[in-house]
Amino acid sequence: MFTFFRRSADPIAVSEAHTPERKAARPLLATHLPRGAAMPSQSYIALCREGFARNPIAHRCVRLIAESAASVPLRSSDARAAKLLARGVPGRSAVETLESFYGYLQLGGNGFLETVLSGDAPIALIAHRPDTLKMGRDAKGQATGWTQAVGPNTRRFPRDTATGACALFHMRLFNPLDECDGLSPLSAAAQAVALHNRGSVWAKALLENSARPSGALVHDPASGERLTDEQFERLKSELENNFTGPHAAGRPLVLEGGLDWRSISLSPTDMDFIELRREAAREIALAFGVPPMLLGIPGDNSYANYREANQAFWRQTIIPLAAKTARGLQGWLAGFYGEGVEITPDLDAVPALAEERAVLWKRLSEARFISDGEARQMAGLSCQSDEVAP
Repeated sequence: MFTFFRRSADPIAVSEAHTPERKAARPLLATHLPRGAAMPSQSYIALCREGFARNPIAHRCVRLIAESAASVPLRSSDARAAKLLARGVPGRSAVETLESFYGYLQLGGNGFLETVLSGDAPIALIAHRPDTLKMGRDAKGQATGWTQAVGPNTRRFPRDTATGACALFHMRLFNPLDECDGLSPLSAAAQAVALHNRGSVWAKALLENSARPSGALVHDPASGERLTDEQFERLKSELENNFTGPHAAGRPLVLEGGLDWRSISLSPTDMDFIELRREAAREIALAFGVPPMLLGIPGDNSYANYREANQAFWRQTIIPLAAKTARGLQGWLAGFYGEGVEITPDLDAVPALAEERAVLWKRLSEARFISDGEARQMAGLSCQSDEVAP
């Protein structure tokens, strides 16, 4: 789209007063891009809109982490806890609940789960949006509970200051500035998201301008003619209405006397803009812990192949997240089922790790210096005694 420099009283206009030598002034009409880019807000809603809803890289990272982590089954030695983890509320499965929980965790740095009770017994879990919950703090800054406001309804989840027990499960990502509130990867990648989004806007604007940089209309005062205010406004209106957009590509421009068209080519900085956008995409992926190769970002050679990148993603991002969730739920559900409850992620049910398990089992089966019980323990299976009963 065409925008114009002012004809006079403009600090960037070309005039005799701003040139070191006295030369004939050349009134100028030119296109330009807006200077600067507004930094995105760090609020949860703004991050979701700009990062998840409008940025394909961040969107894919959040979905990839949430869906992968939710696919890891959580097992329990307690039958009641196992049933709770496998059961969803009406209209939503347990996997969808965990997917929402992990997604909220990546977007807001905080994840919340609440039990659906039948009497005093929990029968299912539901996930809550982190922006609907407000934390209460004591004089030392420690959490005393949460208040949830959804429309006109308000609910309170107090926290026992002695035991830390609460009807609401809260898990956060590490935040060096707050012991109770988490910091999301999307917040850390906000600048890269803003740069990547601005690149999309720039590319769209370039496409709408006939997919090429525009130019400038230069008036030559030697022609003896000068543009009046009426002529200037009319020319500006004609350029905006008739010579911008893809429908006007290749349309000839009829110039009046004293006007000359000069094309403006892309500078080396503009030519490097595509690579800058790719670097922003890589920064977004790295903030989430997703190898850029899994997102199809060109130019990333951190891993020899896709298989290595996928294994690194599971080992460095998904498994630690699933293990952290299992340990957190274990401590929280101990208040309902007692201290003997144990919750662990079932990594044997993860197809992405099947090849690694096959290699491990082959090595253990060929080892002659360990017992069967030791091999089972190293494989993560329940141990059995090697002694034969009389």
